[in-house]
Amino acid sequence: MRYESTGSPRRGHPDHATDRLARGLGLVSIALGVAELAAAPALARAAGIPCREGLVRACGAREIATGVALLAAEDPAPWMWARVAGDALDLSLLAGGLGDGPRRRERAGLAMGGVAAIALLDLAVARTLAGEDRHPRPPLADYRDRRGFPRPPSAMRGVAREAASSY
Repeated sequence: MRYESTGSPRRGHPDHATDRLARGLGLVSIALGVAELAAAPALARAAGIPCREGLVRACGAREIATGVALLAAEDPAPWMWARVAGDALDLSLLAGGLGDGPRRRERAGLAMGGVAAIALLDLAVARTLAGEDRHPRPPLADYRDRRGFPRPPSAMRGVAREAASSY
């Protein structure tokens, strides 16, 4: 569990939203990995990188491992960075299909756009997790119920006049 960072007005409170998003990306990673393992030839053709089924299967195994680690780990931050690194590997694999003709270039470009969008989300979640505290800090003091006077306003009426007249 990560906690809101020192600069946050919710300092010391658990950050459930980012944690849930990281776990959800873990589920997406497992689903994508299973698809890459099960349909590697079709996915390779659709992405414009035929004859690279072995690499697609390796990426699928990596996705499953990262997804399982995200779901099992108490601290998802390092595994989110692993997803970011995996996205960079996927983009480099897809870049190999950019020079093989217009049809493959178009398919590889579309696939790269999808991977880049997910990579930006992964990067945003990883950076948010990296900026948070691993241990809770005491929350900021809540002074909303304070009035600023040592006694109720009715007991303070005339006190300043009495103090001024005694000098």
